Amino acid sequence: MELSKKGYLDEETKTVPEFDSTRQVWRNVIVICTGFLFLFTAFQSLQSLQSSLFKDEGMGTTVLAVIYGSLVVSSFFVPSPLIATMGCKWTLTISMACYISFMAAHFYASWALFIPAAIILGLGAAPLWGSKSHMVNTLAHEYAQKRKITNDAGANLFFGTFFLFFQSASVWGNVIASQVLAPAGSNSSIEFLSDVELAKCGKGFCPQIKDSNNTNLDRPSDEKLYMLAGIYTGCACLAVIIVGVFLQQLPIERNLKIGRCSKEICKPRIIAATFLHMKDYRQALLIPLTMYSGLEQAFFASDYTQAFITCPLGNWWVGYVVICYGAMNACCSLLFGKLVQYVGRIPFFVLGALINIALVTTFLTFQITQENLYIYFILAGFWGMADAIWQTQINALYGVLFKDSHEAAFSNYRLWESIGFIIAFGYQSRLCLPIKAYILLAFLGLGIMGFSIVEWQERRNKTNKMNVN
Repeated sequence: MELSKKGYLDEETKTVPEFDSTRQVWRNVIVICTGFLFLFTAFQSLQSLQSSLFKDEGMGTTVLAVIYGSLVVSSFFVPSPLIATMGCKWTLTISMACYISFMAAHFYASWALFIPAAIILGLGAAPLWGSKSHMVNTLAHEYAQKRKITNDAGANLFFGTFFLFFQSASVWGNVIASQVLAPAGSNSSIEFLSDVELAKCGKGFCPQIKDSNNTNLDRPSDEKLYMLAGIYTGCACLAVIIVGVFLQQLPIERNLKIGRCSKEICKPRIIAATFLHMKDYRQALLIPLTMYSGLEQAFFASDYTQAFITCPLGNWWVGYVVICYGAMNACCSLLFGKLVQYVGRIPFFVLGALINIALVTTFLTFQITQENLYIYFILAGFWGMADAIWQTQINALYGVLFKDSHEAAFSNYRLWESIGFIIAFGYQSRLCLPIKAYILLAFLGLGIMGFSIVEWQERRNKTNKMNVN
C-alpha cells in the first residue's frame, strides 16, 4: 500500500475506501467508546487516588510522573510505525493490554512492581491515544461526507460522543472506589478535625508537611487495596476483549499486512514524525494550551482530591466527589460537542478559561470546612465542565487544523499534554497548593494567547482564499 498525505490508499482504485453506511461508522465509534469506558473506569479512579493512597511513601504521584514520562518517550517513536504496522484496531488492542500490569501491581504496592508497570503503561498510552484519535477522526470525516456536513461538525460530534463515554468512566470507577474504601458501618462518616488541623487542608495544604494527627490521610487496609486491584484489573481485561473482538478495521487498512512495516512508513524520518510536526507554527503556538490540559487534569486528580477532599473528609469521599466531576464532564462533553456546530469553538474556549480562573481564585480564598459538603461537589462539577471543553475542543481543533497529518498531530497532542502531567505530578509532593494554582493560571494565560493567534491566522487565511477565488 502507498502512503499519501491523506493516509493509506487503495492499491487498485487509488481512492480512500469507505464503510458501507453511517450505521457501520457509528458501530465502530461505540465499540471504541465502550472499550475506553471499561479501561478508564479502572485507570482514572486509581489515578485520582494515587496521591491519597500512597502519600507517605511519595510513591503515588512519582509513579504517575513515570507513566507520563514514558508516554513522552513513546510519543516520539512508537505511534506512527505501530499504527502503520498493525493498523488502528490492533494498535488499540495491544496498547490497552499494557494497562493491565499497572492495575495488577496494586495487589502488592511496591516500587519494584509499580515502576516497571508504569513504564509499560506509558509506552502503550501514546499509541493508544494516537490510534484512537486517528480512527475517531477518520470515522468523523467519513460520517461528515456521508451526511454532507462539515468535517469540523463531524469531528466535534464524534469526539463529544467519545468523551461522554470516557468521562463517565469517572462515575463508575469512583462508585466502586467509594464503596470499597468506605469505613465499615457507614459510607458518610467524617472524623472531625481541630481548627489547627483543618487549616492545613485546602489552600493551606503542603504535602511535604507531615501531620500525624490527621488520620484521614492514612492508607487504607491491604484487603481494600486487593479488592480494588481485582475489580479494576478485570475491567482492563474486559476492555481488551471488547476492542479485540468487536472493533472493525478501517477499510483503508484491511489490506495491510499485519506485522510488516513498509520502508516508506518506518524510515527514521517518519518514526520521528512527532518531532518534525513541531515545525508547523500552529503546533508550536498550541503547545502551552495542550500542556495546560495535562496540568489542569493532574491538579484535579492529585491536588484537589488530596487537599480539599482526603485531608478534611477522608479518602473514601474522593470517589463521591469525583463522581460529580465525571458526570458533569460526560454530559458537557456531548452537549458542547453538539452546540459548537452552531456557535463555533471560540465561545467555548473563552468559557473554559473563565470557569478555571474563577475556580482557581476560589481555591486560593476558600475557607476549608467539614460542613456544607455540597460545596466540594459544586467545585468538582464546574471543574468537570471546564475539562469537558478542553478535552473535546482541543482534540477537535487538532483534527481540523492537521487533517493531513493526523498521527503526528495527535502524537504531539499526547506528548505535550503528558509533559503537563509530568510537571504537575513531579512537583505535587514538593510545592504548597497556592504555588501550583499560580502555575496553572500562568499556563492558561499563555495557552489562550497561543490559541487566539492560531484562530486569527486561520480566519485570515480563509478570508484571503475567498478573496482570491
